[in-house]
Amino acid sequence: MKQVGGYNAFIPAPLPPDPPVTMDPELARLLSDADRALGRLDGVATVLPNPDLFVAMYVRHEAVLSSQIEGTQSSLDDVLQFEINSAGKELPKDVGEVVNYVNAMNDGLERISQLPLSLRLIREIHRRLLTDVRGGERTPGEFRRSQNWIGPQGSTLANATFVPPPVHGMQTALDNFEKFLHDTTLPVLIHCGLAHAQFETIHPFLDGNGRVGRLLITFLLCERKVLHRPLLYLSLFLKVHRSEYYDRLMAVRRDGNWEGWLKFFLRGIAEVSHSATETARAIVNLRETHRQLIGDKLAGRAAQGLRLLDYLFEQPVVSVPLVEKRLECSFVTANKLVEQLEELTMVRETTGWQRNRRYRFDSYLALFDALAPTGGAPPGDSSATNPPAS
Repeated sequence: MKQVGGYNAFIPAPLPPDPPVTMDPELARLLSDADRALGRLDGVATVLPNPDLFVAMYVRHEAVLSSQIEGTQSSLDDVLQFEINSAGKELPKDVGEVVNYVNAMNDGLERISQLPLSLRLIREIHRRLLTDVRGGERTPGEFRRSQNWIGPQGSTLANATFVPPPVHGMQTALDNFEKFLHDTTLPVLIHCGLAHAQFETIHPFLDGNGRVGRLLITFLLCERKVLHRPLLYLSLFLKVHRSEYYDRLMAVRRDGNWEGWLKFFLRGIAEVSHSATETARAIVNLRETHRQLIGDKLAGRAAQGLRLLDYLFEQPVVSVPLVEKRLECSFVTANKLVEQLEELTMVRETTGWQRNRRYRFDSYLALFDALAPTGGAPPGDSSATNPPAS
């Protein structure tokens, strides 16, 4: 739609789409496959000995991938090191963005267990994401009050790849979007796919739209009880298939091709669910193998060794003082336990220092390292904006 400044902005129609999404045989099959895969993933959480220990790693992994889509360089190891030493001066500054994402995910999940997902909660999550990190000057927690656009570096409104709705159209679109969030008439995964694409099209923030949009998928799945724990990391799929992700969203805006987008989205849900399920099963097998080894080799210290093992599944990079605190034992006991696990090649000392040593649970982290994709990123959550009016 032509705007006062002479540029064209896109005004999205309210959801659900009209005419409705065509449920052709391929889309129906993909929906069925994704439902089954997601159900298996949710079910595998019931066989994890202590699901909460492992959920923290899934959330960290998703946070790293989602932040990498936006250009951060921080890795999972960076985040784990930061958690040990929050001073972390030697770490990349953007590790804070990943930590914010973890906190935003956890806060949002806690909130939706008590209240419905809403625009107010979306603003709160956005504030948590951007506070004290890159983009923190771009009104965290507030919907934009100026026109933004998406395009290559140096692009303008005149030659942008995509121009979201102007502010007055954005407000109307957001009101409609909030109503759609509470719509329970569609299959849950179709609902999630439509909501994510619509949010990215509205692009209501000056920065952080991509991360918020990806968080919305997890929030909706957990709110609707399709997932009882946030074990799905869709950012992995979107990062690997970055070009198609962007193209599918643009085809919705340009041609109303919701079916193409939903097929892509459902393939991602199925693929990532399968991968996460296999990872969960590998975690169970790894834990049982290590528990057996500790029981056989640590003799009188086996009980404490098993407690340390569980701690490593929650916090796979540790120091002796952290073990001392967690196990509520003496430094000497904690040091001896860590040394014994190092002899069993369960942990590896990573610093080479005589003091302040850190130990990495390699075999566990390898399960997540194997999932990390390489390559660039899709167009993400930041966008260009007009200079503020003076």
